[in-house]
Amino acid sequence: MPLSDNLRGVLLMCGAMLAFVVNDTFVKAVTQTMPLFQAILLRGVLASLALVAISVATTGGLQVWPRGQDRKFLFLRTLGELGATLFFLLALVQMPLANLSAIMQSLPLAVTMTAALIFGDKIGWRRMLAILAGFVGVMIIIRPGAMAFDRWSILGLVSVAFVVLRDLATRKFSRSISSVAVSIWASLAVMLMGLIGVGVQGWQPVSLEQGGLIVGSAVFLIVGYICAVKTMRVGDIGIVAPFRYTSLLWAILLGWLLFGSLPDQWTLVGSAVVVASGVYMLLRERKLRMMLRDAGEAG
Repeated sequence: MPLSDNLRGVLLMCGAMLAFVVNDTFVKAVTQTMPLFQAILLRGVLASLALVAISVATTGGLQVWPRGQDRKFLFLRTLGELGATLFFLLALVQMPLANLSAIMQSLPLAVTMTAALIFGDKIGWRRMLAILAGFVGVMIIIRPGAMAFDRWSILGLVSVAFVVLRDLATRKFSRSISSVAVSIWASLAVMLMGLIGVGVQGWQPVSLEQGGLIVGSAVFLIVGYICAVKTMRVGDIGIVAPFRYTSLLWAILLGWLLFGSLPDQWTLVGSAVVVASGVYMLLRERKLRMMLRDAGEAG
């Protein structure tokens, strides 16, 4: 039985979250000894070159300039990518990661609700309860401490708004523009941000170990970019978006495998809630498909 668009979207979302978490792990490791914007620039150069090579290999040429309405949506998506990265990093420097993570986990709700308002996507009460349950699970996992809602928290919310812009603009692309082409523009925009940042932070020599970490980061960034773009082009946002929560599950797994840090009981409870909400949404989507198919056959 072929995969439905929703199941394909879910698998792509899970793959994108895994790739981005691995990329973040490499970036975290290399920025212990290298300025952040230098790492972003070097990673961006490698990722952009690799994406260009992939575009040439798959299409026989460099087809990255969109036509018609796709130009407007590409501009909006690239703006969203750049703004989301910039404001996330600015907030991260000034506030605890757990608190910023709590703010960022509002993304599935924000994307789903905005899609319903703009595109008219239908959200049943069962699906909304499942999304809220996943959000509760995330809160159990990260257990953010008490913190005043200051200007840095507002920057976190601004980052969320830019991600919503990025994802919804992606939804509007026609099939004439490839996911690789969209990823190339995203990579170039973030690379340019790194170049500007290097002018402020400065440059230092790159060791062999640092170079290896940058290459690893670039590889997983490419996978994350392509999966993230494809995700927003298939399936129902209300079903696909909540699987952003799996980024926390991937982070827990990598922490255990790489650093031997096992999650505590509350983290396990929260993870179970997140997984259960996602599985419920998949089962619900499958049931609706079967009901529609049976109704079609009966008609």
